[in-house]
Amino acid sequence: QVQLVESGGGLVQAGDSLRLSCAASGRTFRNYAAGWFRQAPGKERAIVASLSWSGSKTYYVESVKGRFTISRDNAKNTMYLQMSSLKSEDTAVYYCAARSSPWATASENDYEYWGRGTQVTVSS
Repeated sequence: QVQLVESGGGLVQAGDSLRLSCAASGRTFRNYAAGWFRQAPGKERAIVASLSWSGSKTYYVESVKGRFTISRDNAKNTMYLQMSSLKSEDTAVYYCAARSSPWATASENDYEYWGRGTQVTVSS
């Protein structure tokens, strides 16, 4: 079992930056691929970014490319999402997730472990 806890959400202005963290406990985090998903009001949860167990392979949804950076520090059992040039459409609850595989996917159905989410609100 892996327990995941997100932090770093908040209310920011459009154009601001924010860094989300996902702290993992339980099993060795380096054995798991992981990702960030988000759910905006009235919408389904969707992938934002993901990365492999080592962080060497990453994926970003088109709408955040060039603005968001996903990373992980396996020594600290933590994953990050650095978000910059935030837009109102980035407003959502952000979830971190992990899967029992070295390789990440874009489908939430492939992830067994989830955090409870952290709210990001971007005002325009």
